[in-house]
Amino acid sequence: MTDKRKSYEEKFEAQLKEWSAEIALFNDKADKARYEAKIEYYKTIESLQGKQDAARTKLQELRTAGDDAWEDLKTGAENVWTEVETAFQSAASRLT
Repeated sequence: MTDKRKSYEEKFEAQLKEWSAEIALFNDKADKARYEAKIEYYKTIESLQGKQDAARTKLQELRTAGDDAWEDLKTGAENVWTEVETAFQSAASRLT
């Protein structure tokens, strides 16, 4: 495994952990929110978890890919990453 590949996968894993921490914060806020707001929080959290799961799946695909396929999968992973990142930013602006 090249250093570039290992570094990329470690960065991706670190971002997944950061997103998990953000989801935990959203859950804490949801637990303290009024009933009407809880519904919005939990719907958003469920959506974020789904997107995060998709990103986790892409990371697993990257880890198991051969060197030739890795570059192609990296492009798909970056697209998923951008989508998840955008969803988290949108959620943070609505829920905080």
